[in-house]
Amino acid sequence: MKLPEILVKLKEHKIAFVGGIILCVLYVVMLFAEFIAPYHYDSEVRNHSYMPPTEFHWFDESGKFHLIPIFYEKSFEFDQYFRRIYVEDKSKYYTLQFFAKGEKLKLLGLIPINRHLFGSNARIYILGADSRGRDLFSRIIYGSRVSLTIGFAGVFFAMTFGLLVGAIAGYFGGVIDNILMRFCEMVMLVPSFFLLLALRAAFPPQMSSVQIFFMIVFILSFIGWASTARIIRGMTKSISQREFVLAAQAIGQSRGKIIIFHILPQTLSFVIVSLTLSIPSFILMESGLSLIGLGIQDPHASWGNLLSDVMNIADIHLHPWMLIPGGFIFITVMAFNFLGDGLRDILDPRAAES
Repeated sequence: MKLPEILVKLKEHKIAFVGGIILCVLYVVMLFAEFIAPYHYDSEVRNHSYMPPTEFHWFDESGKFHLIPIFYEKSFEFDQYFRRIYVEDKSKYYTLQFFAKGEKLKLLGLIPINRHLFGSNARIYILGADSRGRDLFSRIIYGSRVSLTIGFAGVFFAMTFGLLVGAIAGYFGGVIDNILMRFCEMVMLVPSFFLLLALRAAFPPQMSSVQIFFMIVFILSFIGWASTARIIRGMTKSISQREFVLAAQAIGQSRGKIIIFHILPQTLSFVIVSLTLSIPSFILMESGLSLIGLGIQDPHASWGNLLSDVMNIADIHLHPWMLIPGGFIFITVMAFNFLGDGLRDILDPRAAES
């Protein structure tokens, strides 16, 4: 089935189509993080620790209506339990500005920019601030680069390795098949998250966040390839008996070419569906590692380590906006699952009938 046909059928599968649109929006936002986020992920104002989300108003204190929302700066005072209580200073209001000048950053690390999608003369906290007074909205936008790309990167390498191992095992059979499949079973016997923790603990703790990112991709790939290899092995055994494979053998094509150009393309529909359904588990595993402090380290942001500020009931009660990154994880995982279910129905009509 060609790509235009898949897109047409995807529009008819409304839930999958909505999931695809959500993912497209998330990935576009991820690419233009420097422009969409009003501040850098590590830009902090310590006096704004755990500042609640900015409240926008259409009317000022005099009752005047504003076409563009206004907001007031907040200052804090301590209550009887020495907790910060933020109060609006309504003596002066500020206007939300679009394409406002702000911090000088490099879009995608290449293009210098000093304008952002929105901003103001006073600091804005769309989704509140964290413990160090950093804008949570900006950190979520930057954090998406880790949480969204680590799933794709991990699945890509896991799928590639699983495809090759499974195709080799299924095509050659015999001793090679037995050795490769027994190794797959050994990997699959170990609970994935505990294996993830064990492999992570084997690396030096002083690694940078960039090194940790690539190391987590490697670990996730090592964990995820075995189940793919077993499925591809079974598909290869079936495909290798078809006429076009036998014809390729008869004309003397090498085994490598037969595997790469004749057998693996026949597994493409399974690979596409499996990819969309596997990415959520990779995102959740990275989030779990970062949540317990073994993944991406502060000040770099990922959706997992943003949740580390709400590790107990008191934090959730006092600063509920710190749970918002978990909402992004939930939405992303559900969107991938909806898209994967839709693609499975489109590419395998028998699954839809059953």
